Amino acid sequence: MPELPEVETVRRGLCPAVEGRVVESLTINRPDLRWPFPEGFARRIEGRRVLRLRRSAKYLLADLSSGETLLMHLGMSGRLLLHPPLPGKIVEAPAQKHDHVKFKLDDGTEVVFNDPRRFGSMDLYSTASESQHWLLRNLGPEPIGNSFNACYLSECLAGRRVTIKSALLDQRLIAGLGNIYACEALWAARISPAARAGRISTLRIERLATAIKSVLAEAIAAGGSTLRDFRHAGGELGYFQHRFKAYGRQGEACMRDQCSGVIDRISQSGRSTFYCRRCQR
Repeated sequence: MPELPEVETVRRGLCPAVEGRVVESLTINRPDLRWPFPEGFARRIEGRRVLRLRRSAKYLLADLSSGETLLMHLGMSGRLLLHPPLPGKIVEAPAQKHDHVKFKLDDGTEVVFNDPRRFGSMDLYSTASESQHWLLRNLGPEPIGNSFNACYLSECLAGRRVTIKSALLDQRLIAGLGNIYACEALWAARISPAARAGRISTLRIERLATAIKSVLAEAIAAGGSTLRDFRHAGGELGYFQHRFKAYGRQGEACMRDQCSGVIDRISQSGRSTFYCRRCQR
């Protein structure tokens, strides 16, 4: 599933093309995705201007001139693909299998939501009531924002008996951090994913907070990680997977200098965790 860096990469790719544009038409090719579309979905979006395209955790949020916000989640295999207009021509992008939603903008640009597995979703709500939306109201701070730091991380981990890996994936504590980047941050901070969250020292928490920000920043700069279905808005692949230090490297030598360990894989809460037993303790 696309994580924070992948969704942020899509947002940055779409922004120049969609912000300030009017949605001229909206085509829906099925009645639902992960759940049904809101009542009057197309009618409430058509003719509205996209004022701003934001991201909250793993959700894309498009603020419309109607005072409503369009929420989009890519799910397991969803993609938002951008088809700019051809100069001097009005040509629609050829339809592909699993193209479920198509936004046509007033300059001819098309944004197509393609999702083979249909775990993606869309919703429409009053922008003013966003803090009460059921998908957003319980999210913790953004790990790349100013409100996330070692002090916050220390406070939210205090007394917790769950493993640090489980704590990092709790969206109520940290919004948008997923399995891949939790593994990478723990490797960078030299912390075992099985360590009890409430027993990690202040010094190591400071190291972890720094690692989380650093890993996410590097992943965003690389365009995210391409595992199976992820594509940029323009169709390109992400490249951060070529820089993985832990994730997916089971049986390979640890890349840390002067470490002779091997990357191991364990299962935690049904998810694969990759780490080095020798240098992550």
